Amino acid sequence: MNLAYIPSPSHGVLYLGPIPLRGYAFCIIIGVFVAVWLGNKRWIARGGQSGTVADIAVWAVPFGLVGGRLYHVITDYELYFSEGRDWVDAFKVWEGGLGIWGAIALGALGAWIGARRRGVPMPAYADAVAPGIAFAQAIGRWGNWFNQELYGHETHLPWALHITSSEGGRVPGYYHPTFLYESLWCVGVGLLVIWADRRFKLGHGRAFALYVAAYCAGRGWIEYMRVDDAHHILGVRLNVWTALIVFLLAVTYLVVSAKKRPGREAVVEPGASGGSADGASGGSADGASGGSAEGASGGSAEGTRAVAEGEEKAGDSEESPKDEAESAKKS
Repeated sequence: MNLAYIPSPSHGVLYLGPIPLRGYAFCIIIGVFVAVWLGNKRWIARGGQSGTVADIAVWAVPFGLVGGRLYHVITDYELYFSEGRDWVDAFKVWEGGLGIWGAIALGALGAWIGARRRGVPMPAYADAVAPGIAFAQAIGRWGNWFNQELYGHETHLPWALHITSSEGGRVPGYYHPTFLYESLWCVGVGLLVIWADRRFKLGHGRAFALYVAAYCAGRGWIEYMRVDDAHHILGVRLNVWTALIVFLLAVTYLVVSAKKRPGREAVVEPGASGGSADGASGGSADGASGGSAEGASGGSAEGTRAVAEGEEKAGDSEESPKDEAESAKKS
């Protein structure tokens, strides 16, 4: 028996009267709020309007939940459609089972729809929300702790996770808390993206690509530790292959994008304060330099000609003393 370990909750659900309060759902909801809050702050700092991130998230979050569930059900279809299983359980999201790969893929589609409706560039939006998504994943992983799922091999380390449930084929004992490893890794990924974005001024989707690559690097070795049932290809878990492929795609995008489109987007949201500030500075500068210069050169030149013409007319209209005397004799 381990003297030090991480205990598992005796129940993953608390009841407020007839209303069930599920720890898994709470972790997902809190994660979404954190992602939107931080994404909004980063979007405003980039020159966007407050509220845009939340408006687009209204599209991204439902799409992400559906995508995450679809990926899980498709890759673990035997849990719901094999003999003795009830296919209705495929809709019970609160019991766990969201694949991050499907959540990001379909969530990106929803975000693209929302961004298109708002008239903002999707890559800039993805950069703004990237670290918030990592922190949301860190929080969401604690939902697995409430459900006593997705743990690793047996261990006697002081931070071993004590599994007490025997439902679903679980064997009570002490295991690697892979949910904790991934949660901490995601926190590190979020901090890495924030630092790199400030240091290198990442733009055009590169902050998001860095988040994807860094997450996949950690997900690969963490996934390899897990002992839950999974499909294997060439003796390697399916999600390890997925992490490897997505990692290579993200790194390729980082390299190619940096060469083709260096720097950041000048304007992330038309009509926002950042754009008006640029317009005010650029417009006033143009007006002060170009407009005033033209007025000073062209206007002063016209004024000089007008004064000269006026003096000539005045000179023609005035008579000299000699001419006055001659006119007096004639009269």
